[in-house]
Amino acid sequence: MKFTNKHITLFLLSFFLMAGSVFAQETTDRDLQYFTSPDQRGLNQFEAPFTTDIEFDGVQVRIGGSNAIQFQGISQENTGDPYYAGKDDQGNPIFKTLPNLESNFNLATSNLDLDVGLANGLRMHLRTYLTSQHHTEAYVKSGYMQVDRLDFISEGLASGLMDNVRIKVGHMELNYGDNHFRRSDNGSAIHNPFVGNYIMDSFTTEVAGEIYYYSGNMFGMIGVSNGKLNQHVTDKAANGFKTHATLYGKLGFDSQINDDMRFRLTGSILNVAQSASIYLYSGDRAGSRYYSVMDDGFRAGRFAPSFTPGYGQAPAPGEMTAFMINPFIKYNGLEFYGVFENTSGNISGNDSRTFNQYGAELLYRFGADEDFYLGGRYNLVSGETTGGDIEIDRINIGGGWFLTKNVMAKLEYVTQSYSGEGFTGTRGFAPGVAPSNLTNKYKDGKFNGVMMEAIISF
Repeated sequence: MKFTNKHITLFLLSFFLMAGSVFAQETTDRDLQYFTSPDQRGLNQFEAPFTTDIEFDGVQVRIGGSNAIQFQGISQENTGDPYYAGKDDQGNPIFKTLPNLESNFNLATSNLDLDVGLANGLRMHLRTYLTSQHHTEAYVKSGYMQVDRLDFISEGLASGLMDNVRIKVGHMELNYGDNHFRRSDNGSAIHNPFVGNYIMDSFTTEVAGEIYYYSGNMFGMIGVSNGKLNQHVTDKAANGFKTHATLYGKLGFDSQINDDMRFRLTGSILNVAQSASIYLYSGDRAGSRYYSVMDDGFRAGRFAPSFTPGYGQAPAPGEMTAFMINPFIKYNGLEFYGVFENTSGNISGNDSRTFNQYGAELLYRFGADEDFYLGGRYNLVSGETTGGDIEIDRINIGGGWFLTKNVMAKLEYVTQSYSGEGFTGTRGFAPGVAPSNLTNKYKDGKFNGVMMEAIISF
């Protein structure tokens, strides 16, 4: 019998499901105060809950983690091969072609989480990437302190104020937009209904502080970060300018209107006044899903197939303003999540460029505990690069099964395409090479295929 990709996919799906059924065990409840569960119970939680019915009874240490592995059956193509990919150490032009992809497993990724209840209303979180696409060694992703009560200073201190206020400080993930609550974070992928993240993946970790104010169904947040992904105290002013603080904020309404319906709407804004490098769309150090797709080997797929506008590159100081609107509606098992994002800033000292991102997810969750779901996502990015207008669009169709609250499997079909003048021109100048030979690797680029993912999160 000849085995096709279809046979392999069905076999592996059956393997994941049977293996999970046999070996998966429910973890015991180890919840902390004001804490989002990393398993199925944390679906659609967004910010950590602002109320709690858990009593503090001494320091509590919660060790958790997550693991994810994908089987990838994707093919890719373009009409820009061989494309110009820069110069070697001797200044000679380098030409590359997109690699042929086989159907096989990706590198498994793992996280280690340490959450500690230190006092009533005082919690610490620390996440370490044990394995990731970008790094071969374990390293700390981020950590923060969350303050919901001031009892650790004096019992009942400012209790009236803290009934409405939360404080977060640390080297942490910035709470800009709602996409980062539904994205895959290296091994942590159980809250993402699909395998990949959004094309413009707004995610960065910086030293920051956030203050929240809650009033009924409304909440607001203001935050400030130092704008640096890699921390240092030496004077590294590039071309005479330094990185300034990043300011951001969020307003939201979130209400369980009745037993059947929940409605949430948030708006976020982030402003970078001056920076040598802007990391909002390039801060994911774990690497993108869809391995080796539209990728020439730069930082192990940190950008491809996602898209970063490239704000804040020398010789001019970078500046950027971004805002995002996210509606979320859940009516019984039917779930809608939307994205509108606009970002503008200067690219490599050129005039300001603007990019828009649109996204829509429609899911139907079913089963006794909504353990199954089917759905689709559409994602579009459009804007003007220095080479011309571009469009990138992606469609995901798939579903998933929570075998237990800690174990799930996903299956999806994904297709993504690139179009526009910005992807048909040259990629750069190479001495001695005719401009007609300097093609762009994204020219008529596209990829499609089947992805399968198995996740354990506890």
